Amino acid sequence: MEPYYSFSRYLRDTFGEKVFRVTVDAGFTCPNRDGKKGTGGCIYCYAGSDYDTEKRRKSVEAQIREGIERVRRRYGAEKFLVYFQAYTNTYAPVNVLKNIYDTVKLFPEVVGIIVGTRPDCVPDEVLKLLNSYTDEYLVWIEYGLESSHYSSLKWMNRGHGVSDFVDAVLRTRKFSKIKVCAHTILGLPTETKDEMLETADFLAALCIDGVKIHPLHVIRGTKLEKIYLEERFKLLSLEEYVDLVVEFIERLPEKTVVQRVTGEAPQELLIGPEWCTHKEKNKVINRIRERFRERKTHQGKLYRFSGC
Repeated sequence: MEPYYSFSRYLRDTFGEKVFRVTVDAGFTCPNRDGKKGTGGCIYCYAGSDYDTEKRRKSVEAQIREGIERVRRRYGAEKFLVYFQAYTNTYAPVNVLKNIYDTVKLFPEVVGIIVGTRPDCVPDEVLKLLNSYTDEYLVWIEYGLESSHYSSLKWMNRGHGVSDFVDAVLRTRKFSKIKVCAHTILGLPTETKDEMLETADFLAALCIDGVKIHPLHVIRGTKLEKIYLEERFKLLSLEEYVDLVVEFIERLPEKTVVQRVTGEAPQELLIGPEWCTHKEKNKVINRIRERFRERKTHQGKLYRFSGC
């Protein structure tokens, strides 16, 4: 038995078989880039976290078709989720969003959609639109929280506060079939270890449906690169990160889906930590699982709230 409730296990529980994600860049921008909230984006942002910048040259339909064909060839997959990943995927008028999301209806093998966005970009009419897909599809919305501490959000130039996240989660909860995932970052130089773990307690108190945990890593061409080269703040070692992830997950409810436990970048773009590459990804995941076994612990062991 896995020590935490992984996304792969959740999908097997839901569909009775493996389901694979196909990532899509639908051509969105971000209010933290176009001047509505700010310019330049979050200090760590590189192309909206999608390293395949050529995707933008293709239609959403072509990206889905090619993604399905690629994953089917590699894994023999039969069911897929379409992940609208790059930038802010609810940042457009509702009619535009509907035309984009409706593309999944061209593919009968698609069983769900995942929409990555900001907590300050989900008006009720967008949530109603997403809810309209829940009769046919599994629907997840991913909110970039990163930290439950406003000082850290300000340092990252997020352009929103913790209250925006709480508001978005509570309004999304009115649509009970939409699942909510929160993105978090561990290793911010603005936080102590206890403060990082407070974010886990914050999410646990909200009974969040899912969480993605990433290490802070520095990518070339970002504002974070300039800050790091100037300040030389400490980046987490692999063992420090492994310990933090285990303690973070211990604080989450057992039913919270742990969708990610690390983050990685192409080696040619990565400044550090050196273990945040695609090549090292499985090593990091395996080390986290080993640490759970070494400590004889599991997800939910230190969960201290009730009602989830």
